[in-house]
Amino acid sequence: MITREDIFTHVKASYGTLPDYPFKKFPNYAVLRHASNRKWYGLVMNVPSEKLGLDENAEIDILNLKSPPELNGMLRNSSNILPAYHMDKEHWITLVLERTDPEGEIYNLIEQSFRLTK
Repeated sequence: MITREDIFTHVKASYGTLPDYPFKKFPNYAVLRHASNRKWYGLVMNVPSEKLGLDENAEIDILNLKSPPELNGMLRNSSNILPAYHMDKEHWITLVLERTDPEGEIYNLIEQSFRLTK
């Protein structure tokens, strides 16, 4: 399982990004944005699992990333990569962190999102 702290460590080392917490109503929602243009390339949130259509009844951490629309259908697998929560579902995906393998492709997906939003 990968954690929000793992992601924050990775983006700081790779892109010099520190999480930004712009939402007073949602103090744990962390935006990952470019220093140069302030565009978002990621959003880490804690949400109730039922909002994602998952059977669990718990609050979970998720990561929204930008992804090319032509790849989204292949990436979404209904277990750990879902249509984007609370964002444009054509251009964004949601990763369920507790179900994401740290040895998997998450850092490649973050890199892809970073490049797409540059």
